[in-house]
Parts: sequence; C-alpha cells; structure tokens
Amino acid sequence: MTLAFVWGLAGLAALIGGAELVVRGGSALAARLGIPPLLIGLTVVALGTSTPELAVGIDAAIQGNGSLAVGNIAGTNTVNILLILGLSAALQPLTIQMQTLRLELPVIVVASATLLAFAWDGVLSRLEGFVLVTMGAVFTLAVIRIARRETMKVKLEFAREFGPRRLVNRQALTEMIMLAAGLIVIVAGADWLVDGAIALARLWHVSDAFIGLTIVAIGTSAPELVTTIISTIRGERDIAIGNLIGSSVYNILVILGVICLFPAGGVVVTAHLIRIDIPVMLAVALLCIPVFISGRKISRLEGGFFVGAYIAYLSYLIIQRT
Repeated sequence: MTLAFVWGLAGLAALIGGAELVVRGGSALAARLGIPPLLIGLTVVALGTSTPELAVGIDAAIQGNGSLAVGNIAGTNTVNILLILGLSAALQPLTIQMQTLRLELPVIVVASATLLAFAWDGVLSRLEGFVLVTMGAVFTLAVIRIARRETMKVKLEFAREFGPRRLVNRQALTEMIMLAAGLIVIVAGADWLVDGAIALARLWHVSDAFIGLTIVAIGTSAPELVTTIISTIRGERDIAIGNLIGSSVYNILVILGVICLFPAGGVVVTAHLIRIDIPVMLAVALLCIPVFISGRKISRLEGGFFVGAYIAYLSYLIIQRT
C-alpha cells in the first residue's frame, strides 16, 4: 500500500507542476504570437489546466480502465463547480459576467446532458468522441467571437494575468522548453497516478470509477484550485469563474472526446456512473442556472451551500462505494 501511495502522490505532484509549466509556457508563447490575452485566458489556460485529466484519461483508457477516465471527468467537474467555485464564493462573493450567462453556462449544461445521453448504453464510442470534440471546436470559435466584444475591464484583467508585460524578459526558446517540459512531466505523472490509483483500488476493494471520482478527480483539479485561489486573492474574479466553467466544458467536450478516440472498442461506462455520478454532474450544472441568474452573483451563502453539497456527495461516495 505504501508504494501505491508513493506513486500516486508522485503522480499528483508531477501533474500539478506540469500543468503550471504548460499554462505559463503556452500563455507566453500565445502572447508572443499576438493572441489577445482574453483568448489566452479562456482557451490556453482552460485547456492547460485540463491537461492532467487528458493524460490520466488516455493512460487509463489504454490500460482498459475506462471507468476511471470517465469518473475522473465527472468527478473533476463536480469538484470544479461545487468545491472550488463554492469555496471561492464563500471567501468573497463572485460577480457573474454576461459571457458566462450567455455562453459558458448553457454549454456546460448541454455538454453534461450530451455526455449522459451518449453514456446511457454503457459505452462511449469513437464516433461519440468525435462529436464531442467537434462541439468543443464550435465552443472555442464562439469564445473567440464573443471575446472580441468583451468589456475593457475584463480585457485589462486578463492582460494583467496573461499579457505581454509578464513576458518581456523571456525568450521564445525558454517558453517552448517550459511547454515541452510541462507536457513530458504531465505524461509521466499521469502514468504514475493511474498505476497508483489502480493499485489502491485493488487494495481497498473499490471500483476504478470510485478512485476516479474521488482521489484522482480532486488531485487533477489542483491546477484549477490554485488558479482560482490566486485569482480570488488578486481580485481577478473573471479569471476565477471563466477558468473553472471553461475548463469544465473542455473536460467533457475536448478531453473526454479525445480519450474516446483511443480505445478501438470505445470507453466502457459503469452503471453507477450512468445512474448517479454523471446525473450529479448534470444536476450541478443545472443548479448553476438559478444561482448565476439571481442577481448575477454567487453569494457567500450560496458558495457555502455549494461546498456543503460537495461534502455530502463525497460522504455518499465513501459510505456507499467502499
């Protein structure tokens, strides 16, 4: 058991460090290429913080542990919204921007419902993976279009976080090395984490899906947690919300979509994931609609409710699945 814990912890550490390198290196390169800071924040950062889920999912799917991959996505999205977004709002109320209401909120609901529909027969096929990736591409195009009309306040906020002023003394070669190193570290970390997680599942006599929903989901959400807390402390609230919702959308459409393209027979989804965990993820997305629309903010009370709801869900998993 000790060895499984060591491999798991080493994998988590590598995923967190690698994701930071990917986000910073990718953001720097994108800015050097003239990509607007707002688009960097909504695409490069959202995808960069989701690279741990991608690496873990591909590794798990190739090893025949598709339920761990799907459980990781469902668990991560639930963690992102209930725990991380809720914790951020509990610390300081979050104001909701119109882009989140008009684009990201509807898309996360549609993406979650689509995943539930695709998984209903117990298998996510390559064709369904291709459909998800296509939806992800359409979402990215919509983000680009809307970003051009974004307010100056939000543009300045993203520019402070990801803009060229942070890149004055960096060379393109250094940025490319950061990006490449981050990807290598993430791939290695994913392999260690999956091996450790599977070993723990066998030792504890629990399912791969349970490990994916809990330990792996919370661990791979660490980049989002770090980004959100830092953004909250700095008062850059749009980054906090945009990164979490955007990352959750990419987790389903791009990350899980790409994962489904690897196994020839598709990714197997267990009955518990279909009946409980994916519906919980969808219910969390639906819960955001009245919360986000009412006053266009998430209050401390609502943030506390989100955190409490996640603790209740996690308690259910521990009591019923172990």
